[in-house]
Amino acid sequence: MPIIKLKTAIQAPRELCFDLSRSIDLHLESTRHTNEQAIAGKTSGLIGLNETVTWKARHFGVTQTLTTRITEYQRPGIFVDEMEQGIFKRFRHEHHFADAAGQTIMTDVFDYESPLHFLGKLADLLLIKRYMTSLLVKRNLVIKEYAESEKWRGIIHP
Repeated sequence: MPIIKLKTAIQAPRELCFDLSRSIDLHLESTRHTNEQAIAGKTSGLIGLNETVTWKARHFGVTQTLTTRITEYQRPGIFVDEMEQGIFKRFRHEHHFADAAGQTIMTDVFDYESPLHFLGKLADLLLIKRYMTSLLVKRNLVIKEYAESEKWRGIIHP
């Protein structure tokens, strides 16, 4: 069961980073290269506790759908989304936010299990972990870009 851990330092308030991370609209912006769409549940704005979103995207040449639910939510410190339906056997994505010397440290912990037992483990080693890490890094760079500029005003309306 692979676990991906990423830390991203952002020169912006923790509350803003937290809200940008749960923005459906910013998520769509960060995954534009996969033609991702929010097709059911919460499809725009800020997702919150017990809300779901169903995503449709093209990965590895195959169109897939994935439904996640926010299962934990303590603003501005942590929220967790977990897969309810999709191609993975399971996944849990923790989003942590901490203040550190005038900046926010955003930590992702993405714990997942691929389907197909041995074949899934082989795919993790060869492809999936690297691919998922790349998606998360891209997403975090977009969050950082928006949080450290005035672009966030087009996503979060104070």
